[in-house]
Amino acid sequence: MTSAQPLHRWLAQRRPSADRFPFDAVVTAYQHYGKHFVPDEWTQALIAARDRLPQLNGTSTTYLSTFLSGALDKIDGTFDYRSYLGLALLPIPDPNQGPGPAAQQLANRDRLHAILLTDLIAFELRAAHDDQAPLPQLRPTPPVAAKRLRHALRAVMPALRRLSFVEDTTGPSEITQLRRVTAAVNVDLTAEDRRALQVSMLPVHTMHDEWMFIRVLQAFETTFALLATDLTEIINAVQASRMSLAATRLSAAASLLRESASLWPLLATIQPEAFHAFRPYTDGASAIQSRHYKMLESLCRTPDGKRLNSPAYLSVPEVRTAIMQGQVSLDDALAAARQSASTDTFLTAAMREFTAAITQWRQTHYRLAVRVLGPERSGTGYTQGTPYLHDARNEPVFRHHPPADPDTGVDG
Repeated sequence: MTSAQPLHRWLAQRRPSADRFPFDAVVTAYQHYGKHFVPDEWTQALIAARDRLPQLNGTSTTYLSTFLSGALDKIDGTFDYRSYLGLALLPIPDPNQGPGPAAQQLANRDRLHAILLTDLIAFELRAAHDDQAPLPQLRPTPPVAAKRLRHALRAVMPALRRLSFVEDTTGPSEITQLRRVTAAVNVDLTAEDRRALQVSMLPVHTMHDEWMFIRVLQAFETTFALLATDLTEIINAVQASRMSLAATRLSAAASLLRESASLWPLLATIQPEAFHAFRPYTDGASAIQSRHYKMLESLCRTPDGKRLNSPAYLSVPEVRTAIMQGQVSLDDALAAARQSASTDTFLTAAMREFTAAITQWRQTHYRLAVRVLGPERSGTGYTQGTPYLHDARNEPVFRHHPPADPDTGVDG
């Protein structure tokens, strides 16, 4: 049993410093028990820590407050998709905070994507040889672990190449490549990066596969945030009659979405028995609450009234409010713009490219959910699950450009 003494010692100080909060001890305890099963001794001490926030010294009070909100979400009844994934603790850019240079935005996304996936790789490598690694239940067999590492390497490499973190080499063995990429990213990590990785991993259970599950969903959110920013810039370009720029940016967004699909084969290595073991304790947290994905979807086409008033958008009230207050979608911008036939042709081609990419993403999500859950099962957090995904995959991406019907699937 892990002891809460480090936390009690911190609380016993006359005026504790937020900068010296025992994150290591708290995260170790949460990974030892699983968030759903953390003993009352820990949660009561964390509640006491939160009560003392107004009196704390240090520069990390706001960050500590965010962490405590996530650590105590089940106690507070606020457990949801964002708190489960620790999204507020990761440096995911907020699409509402304004644009920046496109190349820098992509580099920021690539770096966080690489950090998340190499952390997963490092965890899998450690667990294969260390009985003391966290989340010890239902370790995958060596063939499954090898497949998972292979897919993780494939998913992270495009970002690493753009960042010039690794060179393209065909000589080293796969295990050597895995160690090289983790070392290349690790040497670049800041203290803030290391802390973010640590505190954003508070699984609900102790099933080995939940680590992979969380990191993959976090990586998806990182990409959705960038794509939502891209759509905002594309809409601005259309409104400024810069159709060629809009077409180029939308085509690049489609390419990134296709690239992110490499995460699906990685997620498909989840062991169904492990998923079904931790899934009941995710009640209240569902991907239907993904704010970044709904921003992306609604920036393509303003949802109709039926969808806007469905759980899809009722689950993301801030996005729904923005829509109801007049958020402009790409469809809206195009309807208001006067464009030449030639530029319209280029942008239409880019829209069809993006439609195909997002349709493929939805189809693959649905097929993987059917494989793991079954065709009629509820989803993570007891949402509508596969029946919802079955219907949502056919939602039009753009009003005047119906979705393609690519032959997609999850390769093992």
